[in-house]
Amino acid sequence: MLSYRLDHEVLVITVERDPGIGGRADLANRITDLVDAHRPSPVVVVLADPATGGAAVSAVLRAHQHCGRLGVLMSVVSHSAPLRRMLENNADTRGLRLVVHARADAAIAGSFAAAA
Repeated sequence: MLSYRLDHEVLVITVERDPGIGGRADLANRITDLVDAHRPSPVVVVLADPATGGAAVSAVLRAHQHCGRLGVLMSVVSHSAPLRRMLENNADTRGLRLVVHARADAAIAGSFAAAA
């Protein structure tokens, strides 16, 4: 369901499939645990095509709220334009802005530059 790596001091988390409503909280907790373990590194969450369901999106938005409380920059990558718009429209606006990209390389480069 989830894999991660460090790329230029950026935590890159790939959500490989939607966990379904029953797995939403677990996915959010796994993402936030990784954020906590690697902070203050910026985070890029890549939503693979099979992971574009509502439960995965909800978990990512919950993780973004956590990142905002910590002051950790978070970006999300999706090939789906409608999904990118949905993420932008539903992101928490009280903390750091959620940055949404179509390509992982652009998200990683932008996150690395912002952290430098």
